[in-house]
Amino acid sequence: MVHHRERYGLFACSGILYNHESPRRPAQFVTRKISLAAAAIKLGLRDRLSMGNLDAKRDWGFAGDHVEAMWRMLQADTAEDYVIGTGVLHTVRDLVAAAFSCVDLDWQKYVETDPSLIREDEHFQLVANPAPAQKNLGWQPQVSFEQLVEIMVRADLERLQAGSISPITVA
Repeated sequence: MVHHRERYGLFACSGILYNHESPRRPAQFVTRKISLAAAAIKLGLRDRLSMGNLDAKRDWGFAGDHVEAMWRMLQADTAEDYVIGTGVLHTVRDLVAAAFSCVDLDWQKYVETDPSLIREDEHFQLVANPAPAQKNLGWQPQVSFEQLVEIMVRADLERLQAGSISPITVA
């Protein structure tokens, strides 16, 4: 991007986006797998959630916040490249606990660890440095990790109750 920006005088920005989540995320992603399972268990549509490494860590942020950062990049006087993320790591266990807390359930009664679901490459921990976006764009995430998880679980509860998503999706 820098090459094209400098060589052709383009106003071009790149955003390297860390995990950005929302209720629109497909069900095969771990965040939605967890939010769907918590909602389904609460509604009696399911009784267990099998997970891999609960200690894996990610920098999860709200997709809407990431979109705001991209919009701000395009409004800036100078084109630059930015890393967009929260700058905070949370474990999968944190995500599970938050999701089940949203539906007033003790996650430890419903979640089991399945070694076959553990990825071999889970040893890395990548966390964004949002400082340049904060300094240059005045951007920072508005939705906390806990709020993000609640948004996702509430959306999945509504979908399941309305029958707009099949309980099979959460298997």
